[in-house]
Amino acid sequence: MPTLRFARKTALLPVCLAASFTGTPLMAQEQTERQPQAATTEPVELQSVEITASADASAEGLTEPYAGEQVARGGRVGILGNQDYMETPFTSTSYTSKLIQDQQARSVSDVLQNDPSVRVARGFGNFQELYVVRGFPVFSDDIAYNGLYGLLPRQYVAAEFIERVEVFRGANTFLNGAAPGGSGIGGAINILPKRAPNEPLTRLTVGAENGGQFTSSADIARRFGEDDRFGVRLNAAKRAGETTVEDEDRTLDMFALGLDYQGDNFRLSGDIGHQYHFIDSPRPNVTPAGGIPSAPDAEDNFAQPWTYSKEKQTFGTFRAEYDFSDAVTGWLAAGVREGEEKNRLANPTSDANGNLTAYRFDNVREEEVFTSEVGLRGLAQTGAVSHQWVVSAAMFDVEARNAYAFSNFAGFANDLYDPYASPMPSADFFIGGAMSNPHVTERTHTQSLAIADTLGFLDDRLLITLGARRQGIEAKTYDYNSGLRASSYNRYETTPSAAVVYKLTDELSVYANYIEALVKGDIAPANSGGSPVTNAGDALAPYVSEQTEVGIKYDGSYLGGSLALFTTDRPFSTIDNGVFTDGGEQRNRGIELSVFGEPVYGVRLLGGVTLLDAELTRTENGLNEGNRAIGVPRTQANIGGEWDLPGVNGLTLTSQVVYTSSQYADAANDLKVPSWTRLDLGARYRMVLDERDVTLRANLDNVTGRDYWASAGGYPDQSYLVLGAPRTLTVSATVDF
Repeated sequence: MPTLRFARKTALLPVCLAASFTGTPLMAQEQTERQPQAATTEPVELQSVEITASADASAEGLTEPYAGEQVARGGRVGILGNQDYMETPFTSTSYTSKLIQDQQARSVSDVLQNDPSVRVARGFGNFQELYVVRGFPVFSDDIAYNGLYGLLPRQYVAAEFIERVEVFRGANTFLNGAAPGGSGIGGAINILPKRAPNEPLTRLTVGAENGGQFTSSADIARRFGEDDRFGVRLNAAKRAGETTVEDEDRTLDMFALGLDYQGDNFRLSGDIGHQYHFIDSPRPNVTPAGGIPSAPDAEDNFAQPWTYSKEKQTFGTFRAEYDFSDAVTGWLAAGVREGEEKNRLANPTSDANGNLTAYRFDNVREEEVFTSEVGLRGLAQTGAVSHQWVVSAAMFDVEARNAYAFSNFAGFANDLYDPYASPMPSADFFIGGAMSNPHVTERTHTQSLAIADTLGFLDDRLLITLGARRQGIEAKTYDYNSGLRASSYNRYETTPSAAVVYKLTDELSVYANYIEALVKGDIAPANSGGSPVTNAGDALAPYVSEQTEVGIKYDGSYLGGSLALFTTDRPFSTIDNGVFTDGGEQRNRGIELSVFGEPVYGVRLLGGVTLLDAELTRTENGLNEGNRAIGVPRTQANIGGEWDLPGVNGLTLTSQVVYTSSQYADAANDLKVPSWTRLDLGARYRMVLDERDVTLRANLDNVTGRDYWASAGGYPDQSYLVLGAPRTLTVSATVDF
């Protein structure tokens, strides 16, 4: 397998603010095509560095921002390429770099807090960011980077890597291929890298949080050569210091270099990235036992001082696109990643009164990833019917090395509401592999071939998309100690899709789709609950989740939105008379409403509501059948607003309200986590100092200081609580030179 061997990228560009700015500030507010209904002074136009640029060597470049510039008019729809949201029979949202900057987002999760269909959780037993879309998890190692799986840092993705975050809602194996980590049933997340814009860019930012975390970053881009065909963009950032959680310290170093070349009939792009992320005394998840404890003070930290989480990831990717003719374009993309992770953890279990027990768990993981994609896309006409056809082949390989060590499972006691340091126990009770030199424990290989055609009727007002993907999944596991193969799995499945969108008017579209999600099947264990399994070691066929969806979309030029109704069925494994089988099923039904835009000059809206009914429709021996699934709330609602204050040009006030209803923390539905509402407020001020554009930003998250359990799960069929973040003030200053 190809490997990636990069030297550690730790050199950061010096970032600072010039303290000697002189002159009178010129308060300014960007003009749009609409004029304000009332204004006391004429706005002064700032020098603009916001320009259209390609993010992936594609001829289309980035889709245009929608009114308000918080989201785009569309985005990548898997193998179908970039599409306007009114012309696609699926639902997605593309969050722009402007939103990411203005909200001072630190990672992908901060961006996704804007989405009413998404809730952010955490990995089971670790600090991996995890995103729950339509009630199903999307693991952070199943995020795509420019359409390729497995390239980004596995646990945490810094916002400085990101040009846009594209959230696709719904099953998507036909469009994107099966996610190698085994998630993605309810949606997909794609990150677009940064590219050099048409004008020179030199942007420096410094910032701080009230807990003592400091940030500095640099974003520098230039274009060179004839007609500025060659572009270079460099991003670097450093964060260090204590967070708003007591005694929790984070360090992050990142570096990203993006290159691109725009030829007459071909385009090239490439990226090299590195991230180092260390958390000292990270506040852990809590597993409930017998009851849900009241949420402690959000600033408290019940982590042991000897725990930590560390990861180091380096990746590279390349993409080329060539126009064979005006109607046919081909592309080739490939990428590699090498990662190292090491953790010392002590995640506690708590009763209803906050009495904790925990034990030490050490683990190490090393990964090597190679992924690639090749395809052709074209246009054709047969009589009155237009065709947008595409054929694509993709493959993915990962080799993982793992080792672990546990202390005695009897553990040690502690108190959720009055935590104290416990002596670090020895991790010598239960050991798998060598921590200093772990064996290969997992190899996964996927390959697929997809074909699709979008047929246009009635002057393309009616678009019908038909397609299928033939997907192969091969997985091998190996014994942690001996390195010998423990299990093997190699299965193929075809996932079809049919979808239609009809443009009733220029403002309204209706759509419907049938699409499937595919994840690898489980390996039968030797026993279950102490009883032997008769087909131990057998591999189940890939799990196929089926989705149907109908909806309507609206584009009022300044205000847009969509309403969707969907049903997704997820199979899962059970034991039937001692036989391991895929006899279980969870059914998620829902209604999604999303809105975005700038309905009134200087007033921007972003948000919506999602109603979910997640039911266990088939279970082992009917146990808990009809109950709600773990960690899926019935209602999720977001509403965010921005207001350019009249009479104070350059000043914008912001707010966001996030509501999540109660959710169950066990399959029996005996343990319920209360609902929660969080209020965030902010402001930013744009001005000109010494002919330089300066933006000052301040955000206060969790204004009321609410103490709450933010999630009750995330990993399928597992229950664990994650405490919401405390009141956090973040300030920054950005200077464009």
